[in-house]
This record gives sequence, structure tokens and C-alpha cells, in this order.
Amino acid sequence: MNTAANPPPAAKPGATHPVLSGVGAALPARVIGNDHFLPLDATDAWIARRTGIRTRHRLGPGESLADLAERAAREALADAGRHPHEVDHVLVCTITPDRITPGIAPELAARLGADGPPALDLNAACSGFVYALDHACALIETGRAGCVLVCAAEALSRITDHHDRSTAVLFGDAAGAVVVTAHPTAERPVFLLGSDGRHTELLYADRDERLLRMEGREVFEFAVDNMTEQTRKLLGTGGIGLDDVDLFIGHQANARILLAVAAELGLPEARVEIAVDSVGNTSSASIPHALWQARERGRLPAGARIAMAAFGAGFVWGAGLMRWKTGRPRHDRPGSASATYDRTHRPASDRSASGLAYDRTHHPETDSYEHHRTHTHTPTAHTSDQGDTPCQR
Repeated sequence: MNTAANPPPAAKPGATHPVLSGVGAALPARVIGNDHFLPLDATDAWIARRTGIRTRHRLGPGESLADLAERAAREALADAGRHPHEVDHVLVCTITPDRITPGIAPELAARLGADGPPALDLNAACSGFVYALDHACALIETGRAGCVLVCAAEALSRITDHHDRSTAVLFGDAAGAVVVTAHPTAERPVFLLGSDGRHTELLYADRDERLLRMEGREVFEFAVDNMTEQTRKLLGTGGIGLDDVDLFIGHQANARILLAVAAELGLPEARVEIAVDSVGNTSSASIPHALWQARERGRLPAGARIAMAAFGAGFVWGAGLMRWKTGRPRHDRPGSASATYDRTHRPASDRSASGLAYDRTHHPETDSYEHHRTHTHTPTAHTSDQGDTPCQR
């Protein structure tokens, strides 16, 4: 496992560094609630208690993933105030493209009306978005691009075994996109990437069957431990503490994983974005979709510092630290008394009445794996009424 660390280089005054300047998202119209899985002996209560998921979206017949990608990308460009002609590079991360080849990226660039920029697809499973962001930042910092479109688009319903209770309830389809642009800010993004290919058989889809297979307990434990460790290393490399993070967005695989990581870090839930309840696990699209949700809820003031962490098949993982918009001085942090949005302001029916219990015990009768450790506080479950090579950028 490559975990080499490099000290963060000093930022040069007046240097140009990348920022997240726009975000967009798109979901299929078809919504699948938890009652859909009753034939698998999976009730709404069973699914919500173990995953936090109430609904997920799926592409319908004749719908393409490129359609979702285009919608998300157009919204991101509009949010950034950028025209497609200004895009210097297009990156699409996906494990479920419409075709084996060509990829979605060149089609997306053409649909948008971009001027033939370099365009490529990237496959790093659920960590794909963080890997693509790192690549986008490298392009900007080396002067090879000034505006990069990063789009994560996934149709996991295409590779889900819809008869397997342990995985069928988890996955959904979605697209999320961001625009990364150059800005004369003194703060440099930080990325921490790594892999360990010894665990390939714990989470995979092979070439013949083309269905996701997962060893739930092992993946759950590795995900919690890895995302916690990488986030700590990320903050250390960036030379900041938890109080300097305005919002944490982890890969939205399972609400229990997100809350377990937050609890391990000692990060208040008010600064953790949870979107898995309404869309399920959307692989690489989960972080940009959650970022979009945070913007929609008023949780992304200009200059907000965002920490991201993802983990996926391979195993591959990535963590990143970036600023939102122009890097102007931060407003009140999400969750504070004067912030425009606070998760505790959700309707009572949209919140759990009690905290989640984490127990690293295998429950074979329910196919569930839960995680428990002793903490000074108990995170509150969020559900909906509806269904290591570090790089200092």
C-alpha cells in the first residue's frame, strides 16, 4: 500500500489555484421507494434502519446516462457563469457508460457545444470524482487549463442484481458536475489518493456476469476506517483542524458509514452533508450530488472550505480539500445559529427520534453490518419521508 507523505509546499503569494466555481446535478424521473423491495423480504423499516435510504432513482427504458450528464453539466456551467466555449477540458467519471467505447466525455462536450476540448472518461469506482478533481486541479495549476468541467454520471441499476436483497436496496442512478476554475487565491487544494489491490474480490463486477458483488461486512469496516484515516491525514497535510472545515462530504454509500466517520473524527453532524436518504448509493456521482444539495439548502457560502472523502472498489480511495466559489472570507458555518440552513430545522418527520447505534457485529438474519464505538456524543440519524499518495495542490 502506497502511503508516502510529502510536506505541503508553501503557497506563493498571488499564485493561481483552482476553486470549485459551480455545481449541478440530475436525477432520473423514476423514483423507487423501499416498498418496491418487499418481495425480497426487505421492508422500509429494515432498509432505512440499516442504510438510511428511503428512495433511489433509476433510468427508464430508452433513457441514456449522457442525458443525465448533460443536464448536470449545463447547470454547473450556469452556476459558475461559464459558457461551454470556455471549457478547456472535460472529465467524466463513470463505471456504467452508455457504450463500451467511445466514452461519455466526448459526447458530453459535443452536446454542450464546447470547442472540441480534450475529453476522457475515468474509472476509479466510487472514488472517481475525487480522482477527477485532482486531475482537474493539476491541469489548472500547470497552466494547461483555466476551466475544467468534471462530471460524475452513474447508472448503477444497469449492474445491480435486483434479486439480491443485500445490494438491490442500495444503488441508484444520478449525475453530478462541477466547474473547476483558476483563481488568484493563496490557498491550494489538497488531495490524498491511494489504493490497495489486494482486496479486489470484496467488491467487484466481473466481465461476464456484469453485476456488483460485495462482501458487506468487510467493505463497511474498511470504508469507515479508511475514510476516517484519510480525512485525518488530509487535514494534517493541509495544516488545518476540524474547526477549519465548513462542510464534510463523504461518499454517500450508507448513512451509517457517514455518521460513523463523523463520530470517529469528532465532527458535528451539522457539518456533514447526507444525501443518501433520497438517492441511495450513486457511486462517483454521490459527492457532487451531495455538494449540489448543500448549495440548494444554503450550506455553501462563498469561500467555504469543503473536505471530501471517498472509498470504492479496488480498493481505491481519495480525499480532497477545496474552496467553494471565489475563496472570499467565509460567512457563518453551516449549522451555526446564524447560518441560512440547519439540518435540525428539517420537519420532525424527516429526522430520526434517536441516534444510530454502531455495532461491528454481523447479523446474518438481516444481512446487515453495524458499527459501534464509544463516543462522547451520539449522532442523530437523518432519514427522509420518501421512500495514499498525498498531493498538495
